[in-house]
Amino acid sequence: MDPENPPNYTAPSPGKEADYLGTAPVPAEPYYCDDFFELEREAIFRRSWLEVGHLCELPESGSYMVRKIDIANASVLITRGIGNEIRAFHNVCTHRGTELVPTDTAGTRTSFTCPYHSWTFNNDGELRAAPDFDRFYVDKSQCALTPVAVEICAGLIFINLDNSPEQSLREYLGPLAAQLETLPVAQATTFSEYVYEIDANWKLTYDNFQENYHLRFIHPRSGGGGAVGPDNPFGYPVRYGFHGEHRTQTIWTNPAPILSDTQQFAFGKLVPTLMEKGLMSGPHGREYFALFPNFFMIGNPVQHFSHTVMPISAHRSRGRFRIYWVGADSSASERFGREFSMANLRDVHSEDRAVIEAGQRGLNSGALRYIHFQEQEVLLRHLMYHVNKKVQAYQAEQAGGAV
Repeated sequence: MDPENPPNYTAPSPGKEADYLGTAPVPAEPYYCDDFFELEREAIFRRSWLEVGHLCELPESGSYMVRKIDIANASVLITRGIGNEIRAFHNVCTHRGTELVPTDTAGTRTSFTCPYHSWTFNNDGELRAAPDFDRFYVDKSQCALTPVAVEICAGLIFINLDNSPEQSLREYLGPLAAQLETLPVAQATTFSEYVYEIDANWKLTYDNFQENYHLRFIHPRSGGGGAVGPDNPFGYPVRYGFHGEHRTQTIWTNPAPILSDTQQFAFGKLVPTLMEKGLMSGPHGREYFALFPNFFMIGNPVQHFSHTVMPISAHRSRGRFRIYWVGADSSASERFGREFSMANLRDVHSEDRAVIEAGQRGLNSGALRYIHFQEQEVLLRHLMYHVNKKVQAYQAEQAGGAV
């Protein structure tokens, strides 16, 4: 018997650790209100650890990448510099503020030259050269690139735009940091990826991936066979976990999944290789990690995906799906399995898109004052609780600082 999927399945109770969340209806306005979005910008996204990439994107000294953080009006340059240290800086020349490097680029460089007046910085952020600098009234040492806090967990790169983060990344993640380190992502050398934009608030987009209540209605063709079954028609998880602002769920797996011939063939090509690499026996392979504010990761090595949802406006967001892999393809069959894994994930997600956007249009109308979450939508309630808590703390801080 599989202890993670006992017979006669019963949907989990959120437990006493979730009692503080209450059961009251949740106000709808934060899902479409521009003013609330502005509060989230300052209270959450300028102060939280945000996942922006993976170490495999910076494979050698001199590697760099640029990440645009729309909600913070920021562009961040991340480098692997001398001594292989990972550093992050605002992608802003300290002369007149020009972006040094075009957004969404990556590569290998030992220096970055501003296109405006040719100020040149090394990949440790120091100003190395500037034309006719003797006419300035400042020392070069005072003109280094503005640093951004950056830390690594499980190979994942996180930044924090706060000048002095209240917690280190590992303090922020708590016990989840050690769990993430056991996942294949910690050893990943490559990934499959696709990026999308959607006309929906970031929380509404994120919430779709926190609940299984919709699976049997939206995904009966692409994903329903493995995710739901007679004993668990809604595909509810085995258990929930609450870790401060973060949350987890242990995914229930149908003991008799109905998979297509293509699914059986493609996933069957991946499992033997994953077993050879020792990746199928990790302790958290069925865990779904939801890190505050906007990052997901599922432990399953066959479809080991992360999903980051970045806000663009109160009514639009950008998502990035990645499936992480350890090592290069060892055969054409493994290559096919990897490609199919991403295609299948994208297929499932494509079924979500229209209904998420329809939900946003309905909320934009202002027709609802409240949203009603059921017991098995507790992770949605947990996210909104902590969003509100951050916003209220920020408002109190601002009021306390008023003259």
